[in-house]
Amino acid sequence: MNTNVTSQPFSTEATTMADQAADSANSAIRSTQNVANAALDRLANKVESARDQAVPLINRLSSQAETAARRGVDAVRDTSAQLREKAMKASDSTVGYIKDEPVKA
Repeated sequence: MNTNVTSQPFSTEATTMADQAADSANSAIRSTQNVANAALDRLANKVESARDQAVPLINRLSSQAETAARRGVDAVRDTSAQLREKAMKASDSTVGYIKDEPVKA
């Protein structure tokens, strides 16, 4: 009885099936990697696009904030000058009143 004849084809067939299974697994892995890479590329493109859109918006908002701050400083300066002028007029009026009416003052 020759057992090598029957076991040889079975062994070869098992090896072939194992090789096919390994090739199939490798193919599935490569396919999954390709899909993942494509998804990451799309995500990277969307992030880049969002950044490209955000930069001009941030610059515009920064410029508007700077303009508003400048206007605020100018308004405070103008109001301060007006108050200083009113204080000077009140002081001059007080001095004038004291000169004109020293007894009443």
